[in-house]
Amino acid sequence: MNYGQFLNMIPEALLVLALIIVFFADFCLMKSERKVGVLGKLTAALLLCQTIMLTTVGPAEAFGGMYVAGQAAQVMKLILTFGTFIVVVMAEPWLENEARRYAGEFHLLVLSTLLGMYIMMSSGSFLIFFLGLETASVPMACLVAFDKFKKQSAEAAAKYILVATFSSGVMLYGISFIYAATGTLYFNDVATALGNRYMFSPLQLMGLVFFFSGLAFKLSLVPFHFWTADTYEGAPTPITGYLSVCSKGAAAFAALVILVKAFGPMIDYWEYMLYVVIVLSITIANLFAIRQSELKRFMAFSSISQAGYIMLAVIGGSQTGMASLMYYILVYVVANMAVFTVISTVEQNNGGATKMSAYDGLYQTNPKLAFLMTLALFSLAGIPPFAGMFSKFFVFMAAAEQGSFWAYFVVFVALINTVVSLYYYLLIVKAMYIKPSDSPLPTFKTDVNTRVALAVCTAGIVLFGICSCIYDYLFVASAM
Repeated sequence: MNYGQFLNMIPEALLVLALIIVFFADFCLMKSERKVGVLGKLTAALLLCQTIMLTTVGPAEAFGGMYVAGQAAQVMKLILTFGTFIVVVMAEPWLENEARRYAGEFHLLVLSTLLGMYIMMSSGSFLIFFLGLETASVPMACLVAFDKFKKQSAEAAAKYILVATFSSGVMLYGISFIYAATGTLYFNDVATALGNRYMFSPLQLMGLVFFFSGLAFKLSLVPFHFWTADTYEGAPTPITGYLSVCSKGAAAFAALVILVKAFGPMIDYWEYMLYVVIVLSITIANLFAIRQSELKRFMAFSSISQAGYIMLAVIGGSQTGMASLMYYILVYVVANMAVFTVISTVEQNNGGATKMSAYDGLYQTNPKLAFLMTLALFSLAGIPPFAGMFSKFFVFMAAAEQGSFWAYFVVFVALINTVVSLYYYLLIVKAMYIKPSDSPLPTFKTDVNTRVALAVCTAGIVLFGICSCIYDYLFVASAM
C-alpha cells in the first residue's frame, strides 16, 4: 500500500490533526477553571481554519477509487463544518452550566462525528461508506447520552443506539445482496454490472430496498422515523441541533450520490420509492407537529418534514438536484440552528423547560430573542424574502425537472404541506407575540457565544436568499 495516498485526503487529515490538538489541550487543561472557554474557542478556531482550507482544496481520489472527493463533496464538507462551528459556539454556555467536567469529551466526540461524515461523503465504495457511517453514528450515540444521569437522556440514547444498530444491520444486509448480485462494492462498478436494462433480478432489487431502508432510518424518513421525537427530546439541546442538521445533511448528500452513481440504472425503481417516502414524510410529520406541546418534539417532526423536502432534490438525480440539495442544507443549517440556539438559551434561563408554553409572552420580556426566533421560523416555513423560500423553490424546481406526472404530483403535495407547516410554525410566533402569560420568562441577558451564534445564523437567513452568487457557485460545484 502506498501510504502517501493519505496526503490526498487533506480535509480528513487536518480534522484528525484537530482531534489530536483538542485531546492534548483537554489533557493540559484538566484542572483549569477556564477549560470550557479555552476548549470551545480552540475547537471553533480549528473549525474556522478547516472551512478556509476547504474553500481552496480541489477534487481528490485515493486507494484505487475507494476514496473519491469531487468538488460537490468538498463543498458539502464546507457546509457541514460551518454547521459544526455554530454548534460548538452555541454549546459553550450549556457546557459551562451543566457539563463543565466533560467539555473535552464533547468537543472530541463532535469532531469525531464530523470526521465520519467526511468519510461518508467521500466514499467511492459501499465499504468505505459504511465505515464512515459507523464512525459518525457511534460518537453521535455518545453525544445523545451526554446527560447520562438524566432519565430522558439515557432513554433517548438507548433508542438511538437500538435503531442505529438495527438500521446498520438492514443496510449491511442490503450491501451483501448488492455484492452477491454484482461481485463488487465500488459505486461505478456496481452501475456497470447492473447495466442498462428494464428488468432486474430479485437479488438486485432487494439490495436496493434494504440499502435505502437503512439509509432512510438515518434520515428519519417516514416510516423509519419512530426514534426521532424521543431522541430529540431526551438529548441535550445543542446535540439535538447537531443531529438535526449535520447528520441529516451528510446522509442526504450520500443518498443522492449513491443512488445516482451506483443505482443509476435502477432509477425507474428508486424514484417511485422516493415518491412514496417523500409524500408520507412531509404529510405525516406536519400533522404530528401540530399536536406537539413540547418544543424539541415539535422540532423533531419539523426535521422529518424537512428531510422530505430535502429528498425532493434527489428525484431525477440531476445537477440541478445536487445544487438544490446543497443549497437547501446550507439554509437549513442556519435556520434550524438559530431555533435551537434560542431553545437552548430559554431552557437554561427557565429551569430546563422546553414546553411551548414557556414562550408565552416572550416578546414582552426578551423582544430581540423573540424577533430572531421569528425570522428563523419564517425561513423554515418558506416565507419570502428569507432564504428558506428560495431553498424550497429550488428543490421544487429540481423535482419538477424530472417531468413525469408523479413528480408533479409530489411537488403539488409538498406545496400544500408548505401551507400546513406555516400554520404550526406560526403557533410559536403566536405564543411569543400574542398569547398572554401570568408568569412570563423574565428578562435576561444572553452571553457572547449565544449572540455570536445567533448573529451568524440570522445573517445567513437574510443573506443566503439575496446573494444569488451562492447558488451559482453550488451549481458549478455540483457536477458529479
